Amino acid sequence: LLELKPQSGELVKLSELAPVFARQITEHLKLADKQGTSQSSKFLDACRDYNSESISHDKLTDLTVRHGFVNVIDAFHTVGQGEVKKRFYVDERSENDGVRITEEFSELIDRGQSLNLPVETEARWRLVETAWGLGLTANAITIDYDLETEKLFAEDFKLRRKSVTGVRDALCGYQKGRCFYCFSEIQITPSSPLLPDVDHFFPHKLKQIDFGANLDGVWNLVLACQPCNRGTGGKFENLPTLRLLERLHKRNNFLISSHHPLRETLMLQTGADEKKRRDFLNTRWSKANSSLYPWEPEEEGEPYF
Repeated sequence: LLELKPQSGELVKLSELAPVFARQITEHLKLADKQGTSQSSKFLDACRDYNSESISHDKLTDLTVRHGFVNVIDAFHTVGQGEVKKRFYVDERSENDGVRITEEFSELIDRGQSLNLPVETEARWRLVETAWGLGLTANAITIDYDLETEKLFAEDFKLRRKSVTGVRDALCGYQKGRCFYCFSEIQITPSSPLLPDVDHFFPHKLKQIDFGANLDGVWNLVLACQPCNRGTGGKFENLPTLRLLERLHKRNNFLISSHHPLRETLMLQTGADEKKRRDFLNTRWSKANSSLYPWEPEEEGEPYF
């Protein structure tokens, strides 16, 4: 849907969705053969047949219309145990062989942050399929950060690194497309002038002391605009204030409560419940406060989170 960009009220036929949907799946099957939790799938088998040149593009499109959207369209608006309040389409498969786009979807793609959505979607997809490929559930994969490549990676059972996705791609949505510190707009498309830095909330300098936590953990990574991170009056190796520590706690809880694929990683790094996570951050801050200067920027407008 993000690729087709239909407008409010428009009927998108399954025959229009099928080629785009199938292309995405076939490309991801080349990266990871496991693309679901079911034991078998006629649709995925068709995509594999297409990749092996056993069937034509037209045949794949036909099979996608018939089998590709089973459960997908029904489950799209379900997050956790319930449905999201805003619906981006109405299911009209039974009467019109397609979905009817709502005003909420049109508003979504008209916003500047819509440029980030395809990149974020790809990041989450890579995290989930990596978990499946390692034989883990999506919520049991442990993700680490490579400082040099700015990539998140997982390790298989032989401790071999498997690069998953860029940290910007994975985290941007949970900062609502804003700099963590000042709330100015950020964009994660590589050529954007608003591309943020990946910043360590608790700076790397703390590795010089017995800090008691992995500073390269996802829990400590935020996206910051360049002025906040390294501009005049920027953070550099200073310590964000307690008010910003509370914001970090809130950001991490956003990821955990939404059942994001990084959920288990964050809980392992900071605590299994909200109180333990808050205590973890407060303890780390108290330790860092004895050796670093406090820092806080001016905010750009109203807080976003």
